[in-house]
Amino acid sequence: MSAFQDTISEAIAALELLREREAEYDAAVAMMVACLRDGGKILACGNGGSAADAAHFMTELLCRFCDDRPSLAGVALTNDGSFLTATANDYGFDQVFARQVEGLGRPGDVLVGISTSGNSANVLAAIRVAKERGLKTLALLGRDGGGTRGIADLDLIVPHPSTARIQEAQKVLIHAFCGAIERELGLV
Repeated sequence: MSAFQDTISEAIAALELLREREAEYDAAVAMMVACLRDGGKILACGNGGSAADAAHFMTELLCRFCDDRPSLAGVALTNDGSFLTATANDYGFDQVFARQVEGLGRPGDVLVGISTSGNSANVLAAIRVAKERGLKTLALLGRDGGGTRGIADLDLIVPHPSTARIQEAQKVLIHAFCGAIERELGLV
């Protein structure tokens, strides 16, 4: 089999692991729908590819997923370079998301922390601050969940060893979330 075919097979195997996570998926959708119904917002964070996934998720909420509909409240905590570099310089990189949760998060909001390893110190710090401030927390994790496993209100773990395959599965989760949120809110 070629490297191309191997990559596709590995991606399918990672996606198949999600089938075992339907209960966690349903709970995550319910958490986010309740937040948005109550006038709250969803905040998302992650590093590297997970930062891009956080921004992608919030873009789908704010702009649209498939069809035209009202904008939904979402904030990517990954997008402000000035804030991120100032905070990393003044407080340390592990505080870049927690500081934003302090300023932007309100009780009833949802923080979605994305980490393929489960060991991102800044994502973990944000989850802890969010919980202290009365936000609901969802951790999208990979491998065995790392040090973040069990800290958030809800973990949704892709138990695969490859970062790339975890990221691909998390992208599918994000799209599934968007479709379900729109359906549950009666927007499509």
